[in-house]
Amino acid sequence: MEQVTIERLGHQGDGIAPGPVFVPGALPGETVEGEISNNVMAAPRIVTPSEMRVKAPCRHAKGCGGCQLQHARDDFVEDWKVGVVRHALSAHGLETEFRPCATSKPQSRRRATFSARRTKKGALAGFHMTGSDVIVPVPDCLLVDPKLAAGLPLVEAMAVLGGSRKGELSVLLTTGDNGLDVKVSGGKELDPQLQSELADLARAHDVARVAWGDEVALTRRPAVQKMGRAEVVPPPGAFLQATSEGEAALLAGVREAVSDASHIVDLFAGCGTFALPLAEHARVHAVEGDKAMTVALDKGWRMAEGLRHVTSEARDLFRNPLLPEDLHRFDAAVIDPPRAGAEAQVAELAAARIPRIAFVSCNPVTFARDAAVLVGAGYTLDWLQVVDQFRWSTHVELVAQLSLTDR
Repeated sequence: MEQVTIERLGHQGDGIAPGPVFVPGALPGETVEGEISNNVMAAPRIVTPSEMRVKAPCRHAKGCGGCQLQHARDDFVEDWKVGVVRHALSAHGLETEFRPCATSKPQSRRRATFSARRTKKGALAGFHMTGSDVIVPVPDCLLVDPKLAAGLPLVEAMAVLGGSRKGELSVLLTTGDNGLDVKVSGGKELDPQLQSELADLARAHDVARVAWGDEVALTRRPAVQKMGRAEVVPPPGAFLQATSEGEAALLAGVREAVSDASHIVDLFAGCGTFALPLAEHARVHAVEGDKAMTVALDKGWRMAEGLRHVTSEARDLFRNPLLPEDLHRFDAAVIDPPRAGAEAQVAELAAARIPRIAFVSCNPVTFARDAAVLVGAGYTLDWLQVVDQFRWSTHVELVAQLSLTDR
């Protein structure tokens, strides 16, 4: 048995002691003891607890790997996430005004991917235990919308119908205005018998749509998501913000950043999360790499009332970014890239010198890298807000405003 004192929290949520020694579930300032193997104390005993430690509110927290930070006070988690962003910015010599963190409330996640496996007596559905392929049932999960937790019997039934004893189903559930939208991966081939059985199951659980693998197995009602005044039916499994509250916070920041613009380009636009609400006051050109998502965006715009002109373009912005000659007609840009950031597109934005940029990011490291390019080209990082849609996790999102200082 060895005893160590935790100095800081790592990016994966583990406490880190000198060595380094990684201690899951430990907080800065705590003294812990246990056996250390390969620089990990896998089963620590807390000798001196931190004042930031709390009892995990969810009864599944000990076994489930869905949350990493339920044992810490909410204000500590918020400060830590802000600190992660500050550290990323400081690596590039950047500073800015930090606005208060916007944290989504418990039971607000509107989409979640559950794992499911057939058993001798039926099926098991839930989340994986930390660092394991063992599935932990989570009927009283405090993270997801209750409608998703209520869908666990549906997930189990799907595993019985279309899973195997050796394999594992991955079932993405998304709440919507017309009921659950379901996308299943890892199941057996969709044949007429399975399709008929899925239809019966969808009726029994009042599901809007079921996609099985790459096919839409059935649609009982359009799987609608509201985006401003528009109603959009995203392709199965398409990206959506994790919570309605988080989306609202990001949108509020984006709106503020581009509030005086009349013509906006929305880069990595998805199905229109920002483009369609922004079209209430400005013309928007939405660019997204997935053609099916741009089709959904365009249809949503055409069916909506009271929106200004929205054009859409399917384009790979990693390999084929918009160039300055494409960007000069816009007076503001919104950019919301995936975790890899937008290195190629940001270089062209910097050259185009669009007056105002709203930057949304799910990775502080790549955001800081890309923001440094823009600041080097004459932009000011005016403010930044951490938006915590992934409560009790180590995931960090943000929205920021950059403006050209020498227009």
